[in-house]
Amino acid sequence: MVVASAGVRVMTGLHSVDRESIRSSAQEKPMADEQLEQLATEAWLYGYPLMTAAVSRDVMTAVATRDDDRRKAPVNQFCYMRRTPDASFTEVVSPNADTLYSSAWLDLSEEPLVLSLPDFGDRFWMVPILSAWSDVFAVPGKRQHGSTAGPFLLAGPSWSGQAPDGVTLLQSPTAVNWIIARYATGGPSDYPAVHRLQDRTRLIPLSQWTGNPDDYSPPSDVPVAAQVDTTTAPVDQVDHLSGREYFALLNQLMVDNPPSPADAAFLDRLTRLGISPGAALDSPPEEVLAALNAAAARGPKTLHDLMAQAESPGNQVNGWTIHRGLGDYGTDYAKRAIVTWVGYGANLDVDALYPHATTDASGKPLDGANRYVLHFDAGRTPPVRGFWSLTMMNDRQLFVDNPLDRYAIGDRSGMRTNSDGSLDIHIQHDTPGPDRESNWLPAPEGSFNLFLRLYWPEEPAITGAWAPPPVQRTG
Repeated sequence: MVVASAGVRVMTGLHSVDRESIRSSAQEKPMADEQLEQLATEAWLYGYPLMTAAVSRDVMTAVATRDDDRRKAPVNQFCYMRRTPDASFTEVVSPNADTLYSSAWLDLSEEPLVLSLPDFGDRFWMVPILSAWSDVFAVPGKRQHGSTAGPFLLAGPSWSGQAPDGVTLLQSPTAVNWIIARYATGGPSDYPAVHRLQDRTRLIPLSQWTGNPDDYSPPSDVPVAAQVDTTTAPVDQVDHLSGREYFALLNQLMVDNPPSPADAAFLDRLTRLGISPGAALDSPPEEVLAALNAAAARGPKTLHDLMAQAESPGNQVNGWTIHRGLGDYGTDYAKRAIVTWVGYGANLDVDALYPHATTDASGKPLDGANRYVLHFDAGRTPPVRGFWSLTMMNDRQLFVDNPLDRYAIGDRSGMRTNSDGSLDIHIQHDTPGPDRESNWLPAPEGSFNLFLRLYWPEEPAITGAWAPPPVQRTG
């Protein structure tokens, strides 16, 4: 979708500009307004994950004490999501209805934290840790460690101490991080067992680590930052920022969350716009401010256009787009921004794949006015060592309210197979009838899209030897 190194063409969904020619032009003469806006658009995409992380952190930590019901906890504390999200959940786009979560936003600028984990037994578990730029830099989990792992010392980029004996150091490239621990669950009857595992998933400041996690209790009177908008979804808050607001905050955030060394050439170009770690953006030239504001105003459309390009028929298999290389984006800034927009918190390919469908087998957009079937031949359901599910999303990448409170369906849902061993999933707004309701994934009345989640995918899924079947319109 985009390659962010000099000398190649960069697609923004609007038009393409040769980076080497921009660089030469900038050195020889002032940039034209169009070139400034193009560069500002690239800058907006570049900063989008860091901005989303900052707003999401503020929204999800705006409480004095842990509040599991509201899915919030202070910084450096876990929030334990005791049930799967429902249609009221708007804090993170493309949520997951297959696992229970333990979520924590970290600030490692003051001191490291010790991550202590329980023994998970035979249960599938994973604890991906994301940098502020949305790259997954560590993944304790069943795939790598079996039933348990740790304890781990999570340290920020400026820390240079020694980990305690028996504690494994995991050094993050940024001060802000997000942990999204996932525990596979079979539904409400299984929740109590998962809750016990959540309670043993803990964070302890290094200065208070004794070797026994039970010796520490997190504070319950943490000051709450003022003027945090806790009602507007983070994606909407970022969308509504002006260019000056967006890039001024980006400059501030890049101080404790430094860009990757691989970004140096791109950041050198951005200084033309006043964008660099710690730089003030008080009085930019009029033409620069206009470019920044224009880039921010069209940012959501830029993402939409890029997503449309990425999921064009030429990039699909059976109508599905399988985004690969997630969780480790390098200098592919547009891809990183798109994934932040539609699936913030995506895992590495070896841990999860997310085939995405927005159209049916004939290429027409999915819509709740129609009825569809996803048919798997016998022995051709998704090949995984963990589990798989099909998740319904509305046009805002959020769950869809429905009479069954069912937001995903998969291999642990008790679906009925056909007499020949094949499997049909019915995707529609109205019930398909009592005899098919066990295999029904409810859809909204209007536009929707589907994610097929494969946890711990097997080699055929990773290599592309296996692909999902098309979504067939019926009736």
